[in-house]
Amino acid sequence: MRPRSPQIFVLDTGGQYCHLIARRIRELGVYAEVRRSDVPASELEGARGIIISGGPASVYDENSPRIDAEILDGKAAVLGICYGLQLMAQALGASVTPGVKGEYGLATLHLEDGAASSALLAGLTDAQQIWMSHKDVVATVPSGFSRTGSTSTCAIAVIERPERALYGVQFHPEVVHTAQGQVLLSNFVFGIAGCSRDWDPAHQPGEIERQIRDAVGDRSVFFFVSGGVDSTVAYTLCVRALGPDRVRGVYVDTGLMRDGETPAVEQMFARLGGEVVVEQASAEFLGALAAARDPEAKRSIIGEAFVAVQERIIDSRHLMDGHWILGQGTIYPDTIESGGTSQAAVIKTHHNRVEGIQKLIAEGRIVEPLSSYYKDEVRAIGMQLGLPAEYLERHPFPGPGLAIRCLCSEMDVDLASRGEAFLVPVRSVGVQGDFRTYAPVLATTEYPSKTADLQSSATELVNGSGEINRVIALVDSTAPLAAMRVWKSAVTPQRIVRLREADRIVREMSHASGFDREIWQFPVVLIPLGTAARPDSIVLRPVDSIDGMTAQSVSMDEEALAAMADRLLKVEGVAAVFYDLTHKPPATIEWE
Repeated sequence: MRPRSPQIFVLDTGGQYCHLIARRIRELGVYAEVRRSDVPASELEGARGIIISGGPASVYDENSPRIDAEILDGKAAVLGICYGLQLMAQALGASVTPGVKGEYGLATLHLEDGAASSALLAGLTDAQQIWMSHKDVVATVPSGFSRTGSTSTCAIAVIERPERALYGVQFHPEVVHTAQGQVLLSNFVFGIAGCSRDWDPAHQPGEIERQIRDAVGDRSVFFFVSGGVDSTVAYTLCVRALGPDRVRGVYVDTGLMRDGETPAVEQMFARLGGEVVVEQASAEFLGALAAARDPEAKRSIIGEAFVAVQERIIDSRHLMDGHWILGQGTIYPDTIESGGTSQAAVIKTHHNRVEGIQKLIAEGRIVEPLSSYYKDEVRAIGMQLGLPAEYLERHPFPGPGLAIRCLCSEMDVDLASRGEAFLVPVRSVGVQGDFRTYAPVLATTEYPSKTADLQSSATELVNGSGEINRVIALVDSTAPLAAMRVWKSAVTPQRIVRLREADRIVREMSHASGFDREIWQFPVVLIPLGTAARPDSIVLRPVDSIDGMTAQSVSMDEEALAAMADRLLKVEGVAAVFYDLTHKPPATIEWE
């Protein structure tokens, strides 16, 4: 059960990170609650600490998120993060200006004079790895504050005024790629705000089940399960909360699934004791996608196709006659990248947030037990439920399936040479400064035996250019990159079969070597780059993450990578194999 009076409030300025901050605080054993950034200070009375989150806006824009300046009066400790720092600094009379260039991804924090006595930075080491995602900078230190941290491109990365308990950092301590971020948050929560532990994650399943019963009432729940971790845990929670007689499931085979996925899902739910049947709908999905090229259009088409299939099944089985509601395994990152917070930018629309689903939500006809949780939290809940590890440890797989890993082009386009690299006119989705970007990809011909060095330079290449948001390296090919072009293409059955076979090879080889246990996810992407005889290429995208909000590109063993590329080049129609070097941000994990 959550405490009645939260000790920490996180103010949502519209970015992707407010709920992640709250979750990190919960990991410390302290309950934190999210509120709008402009909440009146009077509604935060009794709080020990207030954290102003990062966000995509610029403080000097007319309609950018604001705070009630009274929260800075010293009654509660305040920590501003990224945009939150800039908002605090501006409210206290300091100047915020556009940076010389954006800073997205890994950076190095250097501690300045005074850091040794800082309560916020206690235990932090100099020259530590941090995670940045900003385009503006605080140009002057507010009156009464000291500067205690900087980076090579951000002179004011940490400011503080201890006697007023006001602190600000330009980087994101809440993401896992800030090496000592949790130490900093712990310093703020316990050392500065003086909080006591009041939150026990072990009580989550029982609390979720209670919330399910409250939301569902005397109705029953119908699930469209995917076989993934989220929908499986959500389904299991509903069965526990309501009993097996009040929960039903259907697995929709869209024709966009991985090799062997459908029979594996059937076997899994049979072992779990769930009543789940399979609905074949590949013709409907592939037909609807035939003319789609744009990623947002594809996601919308898939989402609406899901709704259409769901409505057909629901109508045929009379499941919305007032006795049934729809259950979904939506988790927080699914909603946040769809613009799920009060002022967040849309990075990519989740298929569980298209118009038809939003209508059902507004009508109170959906229950989403996990919508406030992240992937690692869902896995932890699944462990407490006693679900087998083999189900919980599966790599995330997108709901729209292989369609969003099958990139398309409106026309034939030649590559643009950039010295040792080529600008590939296939656009992918990125996230920079909490905004969605949609930009071409830079392909380098340097062999990824230098992957670690190239991963570091990839972020610099993106940060220094307004044209790209992703960098890939050529591993092997059947023809020189200069002889290839981007081909007019769509999501066709032939290309899905090609991608499915490539995905099967990668999963098989990475599992045999144990590499799949070293990473969080391994998307395999098909792009329409090649020759007339072999019009497509494969991009390998292994990443390490905890929650999907940030991720690092992971290097593979050179010999294993070469062997994988050799097998992939034997797939019909594949001209080349590339390696995605880009962290998140500036790129997203999935390409679309």
